[in-house]
Amino acid sequence: MTSTQPAAPRRIDADTIERWRHELMQGGGVAGPGAALVDLLAALEDLKSAACALQAEAAVELDRAERDRQALAGVPARRRGLGVAAQVGLARRESPHRGAALLGAAKVWIAEMPHTFGALRAGWLTEHRAMLLVQETACLEIEDRREVDALLCADPSGLVGIGTRQLVASARAHAARLDPAAVVRRARRAESERCVTLRPAPDTMTYLTALLPVAQGVAAYAALSRAADAAAVVPDGGPAGSAASDDGPAGARRGRGQIMADTLVELVTGQSSASAVPVTVNLVLSDAALLGAGHESGHLAAGGPVPAQVARELVAAGVDADAAWLRRLYADPGGDLVAMTSRARFHPEGLAEFLRIRDQGVCRTPYCGAPVRHIDHIVPAAAGGPTTAENGEGLCVACNLAKEAPGWSRRPVQRAGPGHPVLTTTPTGHEYLSRAPNPPVPIGPVPGGSERRSAIGVRSAIDVCFAELVADLVA
Repeated sequence: MTSTQPAAPRRIDADTIERWRHELMQGGGVAGPGAALVDLLAALEDLKSAACALQAEAAVELDRAERDRQALAGVPARRRGLGVAAQVGLARRESPHRGAALLGAAKVWIAEMPHTFGALRAGWLTEHRAMLLVQETACLEIEDRREVDALLCADPSGLVGIGTRQLVASARAHAARLDPAAVVRRARRAESERCVTLRPAPDTMTYLTALLPVAQGVAAYAALSRAADAAAVVPDGGPAGSAASDDGPAGARRGRGQIMADTLVELVTGQSSASAVPVTVNLVLSDAALLGAGHESGHLAAGGPVPAQVARELVAAGVDADAAWLRRLYADPGGDLVAMTSRARFHPEGLAEFLRIRDQGVCRTPYCGAPVRHIDHIVPAAAGGPTTAENGEGLCVACNLAKEAPGWSRRPVQRAGPGHPVLTTTPTGHEYLSRAPNPPVPIGPVPGGSERRSAIGVRSAIDVCFAELVADLVA
């Protein structure tokens, strides 16, 4: 009679894994290489889960130690623990947001969901799936959460062959049965979290995402669908769902998805055509790329890298619509962008905008990647830090708050090339270096000249090119 009990996770130490890797890469010495490869994949997955469990325990212990240290330092109780999630994220080479997610889940696993944590440690659950169980039971009281934990994970056989969607559905069903009122309150609270976000997509595209209550989301999609149905025609016996393009080549046809996307832009902006929308963005590109002599990519705020030709087309479209402003940013001989200084306590708007452009709108904390929300001093003004481009940086809200915790410090460091490096030191003494993205390369310096003459030559070349460009536009 065949047993239905799952096989125990494979326990293979690092030496065994390394031996397998060597033998398999050499193409011999292991019977049944296909089976050995599958065993290796499974063993490494078990190892990943076990490592995640150990990281969770380490994160909880770090949180406890930091809270104790901050208590001794006189930090108010409500502020204790500030900066711990950022330390976890830095150690895992992830954003502070991901560090906070692991720390929060780890506390729940250890204190309230021991069966889920045991399944993670034994390799029956991945970190992602274990985190989803925490999220789906967050609205429950501790007793109910522990019951869901036992129902789903006390017996590992119940996890075998279950997909992520099925696992989440089971957690939701148990939560709704145990405390339906809590699930309803959670749904009501979720409505208050509706929002619209923007993030880069491949090929100079972007994702505009709306988080809406289900009825509103369905209604909005239905309206766009009706607009696409009304615009769709069957040209010369062609396929249904196509319509003449307003912004493409003559005779071009738009598909249903394109019509819906264009209609969304037109309805939201109030423009008659999606391609005619004027928009204010920071597009940074070199003078060579702007004037057609270079091919280095530019950088679009909230959009990421932009091919030189696409960048020139964006500028040309803005100029044609009388909606383009050209701002010159000069680089010194070392390749760093140059900006004015100020004696003000806060960064003036011009300098703040320069820092956003220099940092390309991304938080300067290593691995973070969140959009810049605060412009702040690296060395605090209270400690004598000047209000300069060298001592300024763009940070997200969470990272700006984290660096105020006791034991954190940041400082600019000397460098051999461009990049504006900043060294972050955490309370444990670990150091992390971040660099501002390299700016576009300008037209080269005058050959054979000194650094000063080269810098003047570059600046003069830019001035001449811009003067010619403006003259052409006026003409």
